[in-house]
Amino acid sequence: MEIGKHRRAVITGIGLVSPLGIGIEENWSALMQGKSGIGHITRFDPTGYATQIAAEVKNFHPEDFIAKKELRKMDRFLQISLGAARLAFENAHLTISGKRADRAGVFIGCGLGGLSTIEVYHRVLLESGPKKVSPFFIPMLLGNMAPGLISIYHGAKGPNLSVQTACAAGTHAIGEAFHMIRSGMADIMITGGVESTITPLGIAGFNAMRALSTRNDEPEKASRPFERDREGFVMGEGAAILILEEMETALDRGAQIYAEITGFGASGDAYHMAAPAPEGEGAVRCMRMALEDASVRPEDVHYINAHGTSTDLNDKYETQAIKTVFAEHARSLAVSSTKSMTGHLLGAAGGVEAAYTALAIKREMIPPTINYENQDPDCDLDYVPNQARPAAIDVALSNSFGFGGTNATIVLRKWNGA
Repeated sequence: MEIGKHRRAVITGIGLVSPLGIGIEENWSALMQGKSGIGHITRFDPTGYATQIAAEVKNFHPEDFIAKKELRKMDRFLQISLGAARLAFENAHLTISGKRADRAGVFIGCGLGGLSTIEVYHRVLLESGPKKVSPFFIPMLLGNMAPGLISIYHGAKGPNLSVQTACAAGTHAIGEAFHMIRSGMADIMITGGVESTITPLGIAGFNAMRALSTRNDEPEKASRPFERDREGFVMGEGAAILILEEMETALDRGAQIYAEITGFGASGDAYHMAAPAPEGEGAVRCMRMALEDASVRPEDVHYINAHGTSTDLNDKYETQAIKTVFAEHARSLAVSSTKSMTGHLLGAAGGVEAAYTALAIKREMIPPTINYENQDPDCDLDYVPNQARPAAIDVALSNSFGFGGTNATIVLRKWNGA
């Protein structure tokens, strides 16, 4: 089709590597049970740290996805991104070859990249000198190596880039990938987010900002978005890769369709390095832009997968933003934060939450916000407390907001045929 023609993008494959499990079914089972993926840190000894808990990926065996001789060239975030990508391709029953390769691109969101590699080789440099630094050091830490390696492994020769917008990166990547298909620049986009920064420096840095929960004695209850006693987010790691296809391309090959992406919004707060704009002003503009892009009225939305970090200002201002955008309809919306179970996956959060939102639409079940015990007067919407809820969802939003005041929202719609 010609560039510039309005085309439709559908989700045909989902690959998940998260604190809730490997693959769709492990993740979905945990979501429906309200199971937390948060526990005590095992990646390093956290003795002496204010925060000693995190949402680590368990039971991921990179050698199941990557040749052992290649593993030493890859930071953990690259390993889990390739694992999630393989799962997504298998789920979509998709291979890329021939003319299809030039029309297939990769956009991946990542916040900090190879932080663990930086820490390891800084120590090597100090202890053993510059000649002991690996020639793979730089490629191992670059955020854009995630889409680079995915393209190499799967033969995608179209547009290729990494989006690095902190906690909004995954959603920005998906939104931009959607626009690539809609504009005619690509027929297939491999997209989503990845992050793995549960490291000594990562935890120490966020502790210095007083951003993390210190509920070390009850890790499963530490992430409690929108709840009165929230006191910080819990760092998580993982990856989610979505296969987006132009609708006719997907239908021609008989692909399964989870949901359609119909809109994308992005805005900047122009306010503060780390704090959201008062009353969620930037989030308001972002959600409104996404709804306009999707040609959707606020009253048509049934569910919002919120950014919902379990931090004081974020949850308060996101609530205010939703009430501003949706007015009286805000009281009828289901709003949940799956970060209550996964923790905050930073650059991977938007990818994981978009995947969960698509599954919620497809399976007509809304994941809960767990650990919701006491209502905060400033957070007074329906947060689907503690138990999953059956619901027919025609239209849903997924929100992500990041440091630097960067905001992203995507609109997903139930697939009802061409």
